[in-house]
Amino acid sequence: MDLIIRPAAKYGAPFGLSAPTVDKVMAEQRADSFRKRSIKNETKLAGLKMAVSMMDLTTLEGMDTPGKVRHLCQKALAPMEARYGCSRVAAVCVYPNFVKVAKSLTEGSGVKVASVATAFPSGQSPLKIKLEDVKFAVREGADEIDMVIDRGAFLAGEYNQVFDEIAAVREACGEAHLKVILETGELKTYDNVRLASEIAMRAGGHFIKTSTGKVSPAATLPVTLVMLEAIRDYYYDTGEMIGMKPAGGIRTAKEALQYLVMVKETLGAAWLNPDWFRFGASSLLTDVNMQLAKMADGHYQRAEEMSMA
Repeated sequence: MDLIIRPAAKYGAPFGLSAPTVDKVMAEQRADSFRKRSIKNETKLAGLKMAVSMMDLTTLEGMDTPGKVRHLCQKALAPMEARYGCSRVAAVCVYPNFVKVAKSLTEGSGVKVASVATAFPSGQSPLKIKLEDVKFAVREGADEIDMVIDRGAFLAGEYNQVFDEIAAVREACGEAHLKVILETGELKTYDNVRLASEIAMRAGGHFIKTSTGKVSPAATLPVTLVMLEAIRDYYYDTGEMIGMKPAGGIRTAKEALQYLVMVKETLGAAWLNPDWFRFGASSLLTDVNMQLAKMADGHYQRAEEMSMA
């Protein structure tokens, strides 16, 4: 069922861009339905292994060190013991200063190195500085750039400015893929999330992403559903697939499975791979690993044995 049941509202966005009005009640009711699905063990096992392969393991703290980044990369390359049959994760996500460290450990493994940029997490710096941030990360070896939009500009109605900055960052990325972080917790309404998604896709983002993980609320099922429907409608309009990355606040295996079901039912099976869907994860892997071990061994391991800490 489509969430969009009212006529498109016109905004002063680039090139006369418009976005539909989102029915809040319908969005939240439909999102809640994904929490009630029953998933059988064989499907659950496959889904959890899939979730591991879609994770961007992340450390974005002021106290990050090269040693902490190395440990993160080791976990990315071997999320569990080989006997559990888990693949490597999709990427590690670090600050630009640590891209070279991460790249040295993941080179040739298939694990991408993503870097936050553009004055993460606030987005409040001049464009010239933001672009230098991006270019530095790319020179250091980043495969992917996770940029933040200027939410102040967006909320002030400066949609063309937001569009132009995303387009400029996309150009600065060169061959690196661009994920555009909307910081949905600061956008306040589903209508704003829908419009910001549209701007990000039209401006050249390869992925749209919910959150920095620094603002609450971060990723939620309803806001992710709104973004997934924006991706679906963009695909119908252009034939171009755009990726999706919910990030922040997804901590349990059960939640991860709910997101995967939602992606399958909204976008289809083509999006169920790391090229088109990611989880921004700092603690999710621990719970997923515990559930996989329980299914394989018949008992839970201790959380600290699974932790990245």
